Amino acid sequence: MAKIIVSLLCFFVSVYAVSAQESKTLTSPDGKLSFSFTLSSKGIPGYSVAFLGKPVIFQSTMGVEGWEKGFALIGMTKSKQDTVWKPVYGERSQIRDHYQGMSINLLKGNNPRLKMQVQVRAYNEGIAFRYFFPEFPEGGMDLSIGKELTDFTVPEGTMAWFTNRAQGKYSLLPLNNWPDECERPLVLKLPDGRFACLAEAEMVNYARTKFILDPQKPNTIACSMYDRVDLTTPFATPWRVVMVAEKPGQLLENNDIILNLNPPCEIANTGWIKPGKVIREISLSVKGAKELVDFAVKRHLQYIHFDAGWYGFEYVVGSDATKVNVDPRRNPKSDLDLKEVIRYADEKGVGVFLYVNQRALYKQLDEILPLFKEWGVKGIKFGFVHVGSQHWTTWMHEAVKKCAKYNLMVDIHDEYRPTGFSRTYPNLLTQEGVRGNEEMPEATNSTILPLTRYVAGAADHTICYYYQQGINPKLTRYIKTTSGHQLALSVIFYSPLQFLYWYDRPSDSQDEPELAFFDHVPVVWDDTKVVQGEIGEYITTARRSGNEWFVGSVTNTEARKLKLPLDFLDKGKDYEATVYSDDPDIQTRTHVRIRKIMVNSRTVLDLNLNPSGGVAVHIVPKL
Repeated sequence: MAKIIVSLLCFFVSVYAVSAQESKTLTSPDGKLSFSFTLSSKGIPGYSVAFLGKPVIFQSTMGVEGWEKGFALIGMTKSKQDTVWKPVYGERSQIRDHYQGMSINLLKGNNPRLKMQVQVRAYNEGIAFRYFFPEFPEGGMDLSIGKELTDFTVPEGTMAWFTNRAQGKYSLLPLNNWPDECERPLVLKLPDGRFACLAEAEMVNYARTKFILDPQKPNTIACSMYDRVDLTTPFATPWRVVMVAEKPGQLLENNDIILNLNPPCEIANTGWIKPGKVIREISLSVKGAKELVDFAVKRHLQYIHFDAGWYGFEYVVGSDATKVNVDPRRNPKSDLDLKEVIRYADEKGVGVFLYVNQRALYKQLDEILPLFKEWGVKGIKFGFVHVGSQHWTTWMHEAVKKCAKYNLMVDIHDEYRPTGFSRTYPNLLTQEGVRGNEEMPEATNSTILPLTRYVAGAADHTICYYYQQGINPKLTRYIKTTSGHQLALSVIFYSPLQFLYWYDRPSDSQDEPELAFFDHVPVVWDDTKVVQGEIGEYITTARRSGNEWFVGSVTNTEARKLKLPLDFLDKGKDYEATVYSDDPDIQTRTHVRIRKIMVNSRTVLDLNLNPSGGVAVHIVPKL
């Protein structure tokens, strides 16, 4: 082993010509993760990351365009934090913010104004760092950054879960010949069996940064900024995050690191922010909308959502989101009285969300927000948003802030992916940025997303139920998974605004008994555990709400038998578990078997998952 370590060190010294004059090291609170900063003889900053003494990131580059070299280290301070905070909602009811910190002060050349600070935090869950440009007594300095030089050199043989767009399909690829740049977060499978995740946090007024392969350095992933950013000091770039885990499920269990890297909540009174389950309204009529409200009450849903078309054709510049003017292509005989529907829904304890396209949002935001509050609207779904550039990134987050002033919750659709902003403005309940049911994906997609995309945070997957070929044989496009699979996804896929019955209408339902699981499943949680899982194969997730547990387990397109240990239950207590599983012998349209059994923390359930299938379990304490 000693010979191998020496050989690796010699290799990277020869390749990168690093002759470190300065080096600083930071370790995580548990001592397992270490971050090493180096400054070469040419003043080039670099870093490396190790887990339990084994390299995760070999010597790699730091900095941004124009700030590559010629630095001197002029000071360094260390810090630490160990606090617990309570989110408005989340995958856990309390979050520990525990890290060792280090700020490295660098001076470029002899100009006292050319200072850059490398800010580093070492959590047990991962390493985070960013570049901070301070303000000076004589005022700020304008900067323009067209490229970030940060890269990540990983062990040879590393594989990556690659997708080129936020709603794209994932593929497991080696680090060569990528067809395009890769989305964030990027999960890596290291050759020794460990896992790493490269992520971005607090990206609110910068340009989105994806990942590309460095054409000059083998086994190296580089940053690819969407476009140039212009800024004035003081200014900090987004955090670059390197998470490390021995099992892939730990990445999801540890994803609070993304929230911890964002500022605390800026909303003084958050009582109006109410997560919930929601169903889509597409009839655009008074009768259809009221029937949907009644269905929402019956099935314990908190919201209905008017999708595109209620204010005209969303892509036409002249469409006016201050008026109800139904697109005739969606309903040529519409009688929609939105205020009457909102009144009726409010009477029944159901809230209303409205869809508004980016075009109308950009043109009318300041006009529609006070109007929607007057109407009694609870939230807005931003549609077909522009993402990537500094301009649109900044605009998007400022729009969410404006919504908060009018007590309006937000769901951002299409290519936007979260970087933790919901901690600061929790009225941003959820976002799409996921290959959801609208894409009609195969079951394998459900076993990849939880341990890749969902590491970044909530996603609006638009869960369905009746839109299946076996239930409606006339469909040409349909959900390619079983009923048990869709039930389980309501636990596995976290979203504080959880769409259910996305393509379904109230008339589709025959009050199948297994709908009780959808009725009872929460959307926010006190605790979350990934019981087992392999990316692309299967996953079992258990989440707790109060003293009840909900479990979802799904497989890919292959049948699978799994053992589910219930050791997460309180010891010494008895529980009743209701198990919902696929069974073709059950004589209902949906073929879901329901059984109740007594369990405790020593119980191990046998799960038999059909191809593309799933199992959902609701566990309550025995009275």
